[in-house]
Amino acid sequence: MAAKIKKDPDATLDYTVDWSDWLAPLADVIVSVEWVPSAGITVESFSNTSATATAFVSGGVVDADEFVTCRITTAAGRIDDRTI
Repeated sequence: MAAKIKKDPDATLDYTVDWSDWLAPLADVIVSVEWVPSAGITVESFSNTSATATAFVSGGVVDADEFVTCRITTAAGRIDDRTI
């Protein structure tokens, strides 16, 4: 289930997905990140550490349900998504 967050369409805000609870028991780290926005959302920039991924997001429509998905690939080749 996607995390639901209210965002003003005129705002550009940063959102971070913390993968550390999932990665630590696997002794794995993030090696690449892709952010996939729904229509109307723009990912302005993004970055990552070995356990977190952050995107600056803009756009959207008032009272519309829109999403951005964070897709990571790990050093061991695991691929997973979290949607906000």
